[in-house]
Formats: sequence, C-alpha cells, structure tokens
Amino acid sequence: MTERPGSLSEHEVAGGLKSVASALAALDCFLEDEELGVTDVARRLGVAKSTSHRLLTTLASRGLVEQNPENGRYRLGLHLFELGQLALERVELRRQSKALLEHLREASGWTVHLSIRDGADSLFLDRLATLRGMKAMGEYRRRWPLHATSSGKVICAYDPEGAHARIVAGFPVYTAHTLGSKAAFTAELERIRRQGYATSRGELMDSLASVAAPVLDGHGIAIAAISITGGVDELGENPDRQARLVQAAAKRLSAQMAGRG
Repeated sequence: MTERPGSLSEHEVAGGLKSVASALAALDCFLEDEELGVTDVARRLGVAKSTSHRLLTTLASRGLVEQNPENGRYRLGLHLFELGQLALERVELRRQSKALLEHLREASGWTVHLSIRDGADSLFLDRLATLRGMKAMGEYRRRWPLHATSSGKVICAYDPEGAHARIVAGFPVYTAHTLGSKAAFTAELERIRRQGYATSRGELMDSLASVAAPVLDGHGIAIAAISITGGVDELGENPDRQARLVQAAAKRLSAQMAGRG
C-alpha cells in the first residue's frame, strides 16, 4: 500500500512508540529515589548507558527532569510538577470535594485525605494537612499499597476489582500490624463492610492511625475514599466519633457525584 506523503511507516511508528515507552519508564525510575545517575537509570531499564543518557537529556530538554549541577545526577523537573498540578486541578472529584474536606479538617482537627484506587495501590488526590496530623504521618507519599491504609482497605471492601488486584500483587509488610495474608485481608474487608468504615492503627507506620469511609457510585462501588490521619495514641484509641464525621463527608460527596452523573 502506498504511504501518504509525510506519513510514518510502520517501522517508524513502532520505533517512536518504543521511544515514548522508554522515556516513560525512565520517569518511573524516580518513583522511589529523589536523584539518579545515568548508570542507575541504565541498570534499572536494562539498557546501555548511552541510551540512558539520551533518554535523560531528551527529558531534561523538555523540563521533565533536571540535572543537579553539583553531582551530575538527575531528578524530576518542575515542568512535570506543573503538569501534575494541572491534572489534579482538572479532576472533577477533587473539585467537588474541596469544601467538604475543608469542613472535615475543621471539625476533626486532623489531616484529611481524598484517595482513589490506581491498580493495586491507593493514590492520594488531595491532602489538607494539620500540624499534629503531619507529625503523626512523618514520611508523606501519594501512593501506598491498598492493604496498608484505611482508605485503601475501605475502597477494596466496596470494589471487588481493587481487592482482587491487591491479592494478586501480594501483601508487603510495613509493621507488625500490617495485613500480611489473603485470609487476614479478606476477613478485614468483611468487617469493614459490616461497620461501614475502615480503621488503620499502626499498620503502615507504628505511630500512625487513620479512619476512612467510601465514596460510592450509584451501584455501590467505591470510586474514592475520604480519610483522616493522626497519631495512634490520640486518634487510634477512640475512632468512633471521627468515623461518623468521615462517613458523613463521604456520603455527601457520593450524593454530589451522583447528582452530576
């Protein structure tokens, strides 16, 4: 078949898509590490150092990564942060939840999160912090395995696909209280469905406790979770009042999203 003028051949398209995939894989290398060298990225991708160097310099030319002039290593660039912020601002769920999350933070006095499921992990879409909530949490990451947080567990309790994804991915253990088996995980999901909310007490970090409730669609499937996070000694001992606050906020957001749908 004759190709149109200016069109790409199948070989060129395949090569271009492979280059894009390689660039995205290079960005994923920075999920766990703040800075990486050319050799580090080459080793993780299983490519030659020259290929790794070309990928990083190309990403740097678009501001997606930047090079530290002091040590020559690379880190994520500010343009990637800019794109990420735009993506978050355009998520309708996040826009609809803003006022509810603000009210929940004032009523509870704790740090508030809005989470969704991404594969076998929970992903924080929004975080409204308080000082004591920040002290309790310590390290802040946007992504955690579903079984290790109250928000992830409550999503799995009302989303069979999420529960299955986590079972297939396994159960990494973070503390002595982390759910470490399929049996413990499924029993916990049954308990969550009975009470309508999830708790976590020292399961992700020894000092951390949280309470979460599901944001449900019209079919009763969790599309998100709202949670509050604080210290084990203060929040973990008596979660009932906080659970009522979180459940009320989650129900209001469920109704708002259903109304828009």
